[in-house]
Amino acid sequence: MTDTKTTPTDLDVKPRDISFALEDARKGHWLGGDPVGTAVFNALSLTFPDGERLFMDAVKNYRHLLSGKLLDDAKGFIAQEAIHSREHHQLNSLIDRDRYPVAEIEDMVRQRVKFARERGKMAMLVSTIALEHFTAMMAEMHARHRDLFDDTPPGVEQLWRWHAMEETEHKAVAYDVFLQATKDWSPLKRYMVRCRAMVFVTIMFTRNISRYAARLLEADGYTPEAALKAVKRFVWGDPGIFRRGWKTYFAWYRPGFHPWDQDDREAFADWKAEFDAAVA
Repeated sequence: MTDTKTTPTDLDVKPRDISFALEDARKGHWLGGDPVGTAVFNALSLTFPDGERLFMDAVKNYRHLLSGKLLDDAKGFIAQEAIHSREHHQLNSLIDRDRYPVAEIEDMVRQRVKFARERGKMAMLVSTIALEHFTAMMAEMHARHRDLFDDTPPGVEQLWRWHAMEETEHKAVAYDVFLQATKDWSPLKRYMVRCRAMVFVTIMFTRNISRYAARLLEADGYTPEAALKAVKRFVWGDPGIFRRGWKTYFAWYRPGFHPWDQDDREAFADWKAEFDAAVA
């Protein structure tokens, strides 16, 4: 049982400081008029500002151990996540707070992040690598099922594509920091720790996003039971944003796994070119 760093040497993790035109999100059900899909992606977005600050700090905690390309990648990761946090904060600010329980959900997110921070630096890093695998999995599904954001305001659609592309670009940075920080651990210990973390994160992340989205749907007139049922159908059934990527998800449990065992840069090449040009 071994772990080998296999991040491509020709991969650059670079921030693209883009501000998106998001005002059309004020219109309400911005995901093609679908209240359920909009609620799910708004719930995801509401977790990002605080969640991504956690990710940034998890990597910063071990920056003193890094050098060379990994240090450069870590700096790029931190910068990318900071911009993601800023843009999703802007999207979140456009949700009608008089109608939807946004403050309630943000408070729940802060409590979850506080819990993760209080468990210590290594727990923060292990939570980060598991959640980064989740976001990379969902980004992959976005690239492979591009119809999901049809009939979405251009700025909002671009925000989610840009975020997906950069999540894929930096999907192994925190993981490589973890390998460096645990270089004196046995491969078996490292494997057991990351697998336990993924089981915990899988349960909590999917449950929490479903609950947050259901609370948003209740403000649209759904009963609590109907709201949760509709959300579960969206995330696990059709389109199944948590289900579609099951092969990528389960790769995590393979001994010796590394995020770049699956090199999916080609699937994002056109998006990368678009957003590189936008900041050129």
